[in-house]
Amino acid sequence: MHQKQILYCSIKHSVVLLALLLTLLLGACINQDLSHSDSTIKEKTAHTSSVLPAEQWKLPISIPEGEFYKIIGWASDNEVIYITNQEQTSALYRYNLLSGTSELLYNSNSPIITGLFSPAKQYILIHSSPSSYEGIVTIIDINGNQKMSQSIPSHELNFEWNPFNEAEILVSKFNEDWTFQTFILNIKDKVITELSLPQPFIKWHDEGTVMYLNWDNEEPGLFAPLMNRSLKDGSETMLIESVIHYNLFKNQLMTITVDSKEPAKSEYSFYNQQLQKTLTFSIPQLAMYSDWLIPYYDYNERKKQFITMQPVSSGDADSYTEGFNLVSYNVNNGNQVLIFKGLENAPVLFSPSGEKLLYGHHFEKVVDVKTKKIYSLFEE
Repeated sequence: MHQKQILYCSIKHSVVLLALLLTLLLGACINQDLSHSDSTIKEKTAHTSSVLPAEQWKLPISIPEGEFYKIIGWASDNEVIYITNQEQTSALYRYNLLSGTSELLYNSNSPIITGLFSPAKQYILIHSSPSSYEGIVTIIDINGNQKMSQSIPSHELNFEWNPFNEAEILVSKFNEDWTFQTFILNIKDKVITELSLPQPFIKWHDEGTVMYLNWDNEEPGLFAPLMNRSLKDGSETMLIESVIHYNLFKNQLMTITVDSKEPAKSEYSFYNQQLQKTLTFSIPQLAMYSDWLIPYYDYNERKKQFITMQPVSSGDADSYTEGFNLVSYNVNNGNQVLIFKGLENAPVLFSPSGEKLLYGHHFEKVVDVKTKKIYSLFEE
C-alpha cells in the first residue's frame, strides 16, 4: 500500500511537471507568434506610412544647374531621377520629394538621350550621344557609382533589360538606313555578344527565350504573329496569330488586337504563364495612316493594376479632339475605375506602390490615383 502511494505521488508529480512544461512552451510559442505578428504589422505600417500624400511633397523641384530635360522614373515612392541639360553636357539627379533636396548622381560630357532603371532598381542605364553616329551606354548603380561604359556606333539604340538576370541587357542598334543588329550587353563580364534575331524590338519571355512580333518587311500589314524564340538554339514557336501590339509584365502577357465583334474597337487581352486568357476588355480605337494609335499605358505588379489612356470614341487619330480618359483595370477581377477625364494622351508611369503616376511627355507631372489630383513637379 505504501509503495502504491509512493508510485501514485510520483506519477502525479510528473504529470504536474509535464503540464507546467507544456504551459511554458505554449506561452513561449504564443509570445513568439505575437512578436512575429507585431513585427509584421510594424513592417506593413512602416511601408504604408512611407507613402505620403503629394500634399506633403516639397514642390516645385528647384534645378541646381542647367535646364530640366525629363524625369526617367521613380527611384522609390518618394524619390525621382531627372536629367538636366547645360549646353552640350547633361547631369543626372535624384530628388527627394519629402526633403526637397537634389543629389547629383552622374555628369555626362555629352547630351543624355534617356535613362532606364533595371527591373529591381539596382542600376541605371544612361544613353548619351556625342554625335548622330555614336551612342554611349553607361551603367551606374543607384548611388551613382559607374559600373561600365561602352561606345556603340549607331544612329539609334533600343534597350530591353532582362528581368530574370539584371546583368544582361538586349540592345538593338539601328543604322542610318534603319538596318539593325542586336546584342546582349553583359554588365558583370563587361562584354557584348552579337545575336541573330529577325526583329529589332524584342522582349524577354524568360532568361533564355524572347518574344517579338514577326512583321513582314516585304508586305507590311496591320497584324503580325507573336513569336517565342530560344536564344540557345534559335527554335521558334508561334503563340498568337494576329496581334497589333503586345507587352510582357511579370507573369502577365498583354496583347492588343481588333475586336472581332466591333472592328472599330481595340481588344486588350491578358494571359497567364500557361497562355490562358484571364481578362479581356475593349476600348474605342483611333486609326492612323498605316496602323492604329496605341494609347499610353502602364502596369503595377504590386496592385495588379493596368492603367491606360482611352479615347472617348473611335475615329481618325489626326482629327480626334475629344481628349482621353485615364482608366485603371484590376487584372485579377476586371474591376475598372475612371481616374480622370479629358486628358492629353501622354506617357504614364506607376510609382512602386501604385498610388501615384508620373505623367507627361517629360514626366513633368504627377497624378495622385487616390485623390484624383494632378501636381506639377516643376514651375511652368
